[in-house]
Amino acid sequence: MAALYLIPVLLGDTPVENVLPAYNKEVILPIRHFIVEDVRSARRFLKKVDKDFDIDASTFYPLNKHTPAEDIAGYLKPLETGESMGVISEAGCPAVADPGADVVAIAQRKGLQVVPLVGPSSIILSVMGSGFNGQSFAFNGYLPIEAPDRAKKLKALEQRVYNEHQTQLFIETPYRNNKLVEDILANCRPQTKLCIAANITCEGEYIKTKSLKEWKGHVPDLSKQPCIFLLYK
Repeated sequence: MAALYLIPVLLGDTPVENVLPAYNKEVILPIRHFIVEDVRSARRFLKKVDKDFDIDASTFYPLNKHTPAEDIAGYLKPLETGESMGVISEAGCPAVADPGADVVAIAQRKGLQVVPLVGPSSIILSVMGSGFNGQSFAFNGYLPIEAPDRAKKLKALEQRVYNEHQTQLFIETPYRNNKLVEDILANCRPQTKLCIAANITCEGEYIKTKSLKEWKGHVPDLSKQPCIFLLYK
């Protein structure tokens, strides 16, 4: 039966067999229609799955924040005529903090089969490695860039940690990681705990949890590394 397969991709330059089940490859190889966040990275990923994958025989439908809603609605025509399709994010699991959720919602409304495949999620893996509350957590995406707005947001997230006992996760553009940590140290309580999770599943993986007091003066250079940050008490 044809389905919309949600295909996880690598979080970095890691061998496919280290993080993806062999079953995923079996699913991917026959598919010729892919809804993707970034066409270039999707092509690279498919070649990494199988160097003989026929890219030229495949069709790629871009899905990002600039894609018009009317375009997205038409992307599922192959699936409606009986051809399986794949959704590929730029990194990690599609439809989680990712525009792929829009096309999945359309598939669900139309009663089409949706099949999520197993793969790495930096959100889940960082919660697992942090030692923080894994029963209640929230991913907040990117924080505001402007200093006053960011300070306000950090204090609000920290308050949720203490009021709701909820782990708070967020990310930043790699070249601004160091500044974000500075802002966390400046605006949050010394006893609040911060987990820094960098290069998850990749070479140089780094997952450390300390209180902000302990982090002061001991933060590594994070300027070019994909990181996810977690706050808890």
